[in-house]
Amino acid sequence: MKRFLLFGIGLILFFGLLGAKPSPSSYRIYDLHQGKETPMSEVISELKKNRIILVGEHHSNKNHHLAQLAVIQVLKEAGVQVAVGLEMFRSDSQKALDRWIAGEIDEKEFQAIYYDNWNFPWPTYSMIFDYARDNGVPMIGLNVPREITRQVSRKGFQSLTDEQKGKLSNVSCRVDEEYMNYIKKAFGGHGHGNLNFTYFCEAQLVWDNVMAVNALDYLQKNPNAVVVILAGTGHARKGAVPRQIRSRSKVPYAVILPEVKGGIDPDTIDTKDADYIMLGL
Repeated sequence: MKRFLLFGIGLILFFGLLGAKPSPSSYRIYDLHQGKETPMSEVISELKKNRIILVGEHHSNKNHHLAQLAVIQVLKEAGVQVAVGLEMFRSDSQKALDRWIAGEIDEKEFQAIYYDNWNFPWPTYSMIFDYARDNGVPMIGLNVPREITRQVSRKGFQSLTDEQKGKLSNVSCRVDEEYMNYIKKAFGGHGHGNLNFTYFCEAQLVWDNVMAVNALDYLQKNPNAVVVILAGTGHARKGAVPRQIRSRSKVPYAVILPEVKGGIDPDTIDTKDADYIMLGL
């Protein structure tokens, strides 16, 4: 396993020195169901059977985003009517995303909209947005308006009005142990001071619920589409957004997580967490 990992890292560094993106076929994928590394061609034939594909990321890791782009690209090249769902864009910015794809906004103007939605550097994600625009791939803002998240994190889900709740009938901090540990770690890393943990947990789950609802709404309006959801590894795991998808629909989905040293690898997670691991990132 270590030999393969070093090879994968070397491949990423090699392409980085050349200033080029790794080709989609160069990525190595571990199939958690089969318990072995699987060729990209075989993985794509399986992925095409799904309506939603969640591809996890560490937001600041550009190699994770290059891997996400590879998944989008191979699906597009395989003839899939692919759309990209974004944790990092709110649903109230959908018109701006549509204008970007239509070529009606230049990069400088769009960057201002991007930074209004997300606080990680534009160059970390720009290759995905450029590919989508250049190839007519729809992008979907999946997240909730920030005032909703802010209110829930401070006052709890029950403080929302019926209009604010929208299609979310109820959200409570009830998750499996592994996801709870993730939320606790996130809470500790955000420096929230005296913020109530239960309300913070509910705010995280509002994100999961809303992303699931918006992805399913898109599929209902576009019955031949496949939505690739780009989200943090915590949200992409099966106990998070996929759990909310399954509670609302029987559409087939798959989860791909990036290999992360000491956290996400074939020895530490199984099919309860994901279906595939992108190796050597």
